[in-house]
Amino acid sequence: MRITVETMQGVGDWNEDAIVSEERIGLFGVLDGATSLAPYRGPGGETGGYLAARHAAEACRDEALAGASLHEMLTFANARLRGAMADAGIAPDVPEALWSACAAFVRVGPAWIEYAQLGDCMIAVYYADGTIRILTHDQLAHVDDRTKAVWLAGVAAGLRTKAELWDHTRGQIVAGRALANRRGGYGVLNGDPACADFVESGRISTSNVEGLLLFTDGLYMPKPPGESDKDSAAEIAALVREMGLRPYMEWVAELEDTDPDCTRFPRVKKSDDKTAVWISLAP
Repeated sequence: MRITVETMQGVGDWNEDAIVSEERIGLFGVLDGATSLAPYRGPGGETGGYLAARHAAEACRDEALAGASLHEMLTFANARLRGAMADAGIAPDVPEALWSACAAFVRVGPAWIEYAQLGDCMIAVYYADGTIRILTHDQLAHVDDRTKAVWLAGVAAGLRTKAELWDHTRGQIVAGRALANRRGGYGVLNGDPACADFVESGRISTSNVEGLLLFTDGLYMPKPPGESDKDSAAEIAALVREMGLRPYMEWVAELEDTDPDCTRFPRVKKSDDKTAVWISLAP
């Protein structure tokens, strides 16, 4: 089987996404760091989300993981992240202070594709008959829906700037961080050992698979009030096939630019980091 890989990543002062692309061993992944709500900057000005994604990506490349499952790999990365935060003096019992990152990984072999996922990084599978299969579940959609509802209530109350809306919604965002690796919440790499119980993993056959798309939630298109992101992955996968990966990402960025204060499309930032890995498989 021949593998061709295309990676796309937006640029920014502190892009909090990361990519793992190790073609030699068929390992590919995307990670999406979340900015710490408690103020933190590393020695070089790094944000907590930036550090989370990069510490985890580095851990996933560790040669000590040879033969480990992807579930074990993410558990290992989570423990590494816990150690890095301890070294930086981050309190492990303050959820909004933790460095955190969502993740989606695949390991492609001749007969099987292994996968593992946390949070709202997603994986789509493209088949030779035109079928698109969404392999993962957005574990954060229900939490994001609550946040968007509070943001929208702020718009309805007359708040118009992003700063005003952020202040209005911050309490709900903090409440959402407290649900990380908790029942009723979602899984995320944040150093909490409970993360191991939230990693979703498995494997599928490579038979008739033509391609795979791994992406962070920065590829989610802005939605009008009342519309959830729960079904966004299927829409994204279809549009990427129709438009191409780069044109799709540019289209989303242009749409976001039409609503800089996030009042037309409720969301907590104008534009999120956008990262994707496209993997083509050929016999």
